[in-house]
Amino acid sequence: MIKNIIKGIHGYSGALALISKLKLWKYFFIPIIISIVTGSVIGFSAYRLSDNIGRFIAKIWFWEWGKDAFTSFSTVIGVIIILALGLILYKHIVMALSAPFMSPVSEKIETHLTGITRHNHRKTSFQEQLWRGLRINLRNLGRELLITIPLLLLKFIPVVNIFSTILLFLVQGYYAGFGNMDYTLERHYNYKDSINFVRRNRGVAIGNGLVFILFLLVPFIGVILVLPLSVTAASLSTVKLIKTNSQITI
Repeated sequence: MIKNIIKGIHGYSGALALISKLKLWKYFFIPIIISIVTGSVIGFSAYRLSDNIGRFIAKIWFWEWGKDAFTSFSTVIGVIIILALGLILYKHIVMALSAPFMSPVSEKIETHLTGITRHNHRKTSFQEQLWRGLRINLRNLGRELLITIPLLLLKFIPVVNIFSTILLFLVQGYYAGFGNMDYTLERHYNYKDSINFVRRNRGVAIGNGLVFILFLLVPFIGVILVLPLSVTAASLSTVKLIKTNSQITI
């Protein structure tokens, strides 16, 4: 697992140079706008809601002694909850809506790596790529929330909350990497086979997604560069994995 996570992270090496070499920046224009708008809306909402959630959580403390300390603690938990849920919504919204624009990027990277200009790929239209993106990300959103909510509740337990934070980060990374890898997988596999492919290579997905999440922690620049770099890195990693499965030759 650790080895595959490192592989996923390693995909980012040379990603920026490859984008420039293949002149891919024009494909990222609309996705970057989607990313900025979505990130701004979610960020503003998180700022407005974190205190409210903190005060709501603080109501479970009925005693006067320690109330101020628990209120402060609840505010921090409120920020973490909003941040975690905000990141989940952000990545699935952006990935779903960007799918038709990211598929050509992935295909150009695959052509560059393989040298094959005419592939026997599954042919899909703009609408089909958008529907695929929505379907994958709605599925992942539901599953991620089912895992994330219990992990957030564990944050109220001292010591255990340290491990829950690590697990939360890994879960966020896995589903971010999943979405990035599917831009390549949609040309080679149907919906069900793509899910199985990512499951078999979950370490690579986590590695790609961990860097994706770290980018989002960088103010403003993060939401601009996160998609170009993460999609390019995922495409590089995924093409190599497919090659290993003897689907294409490099």
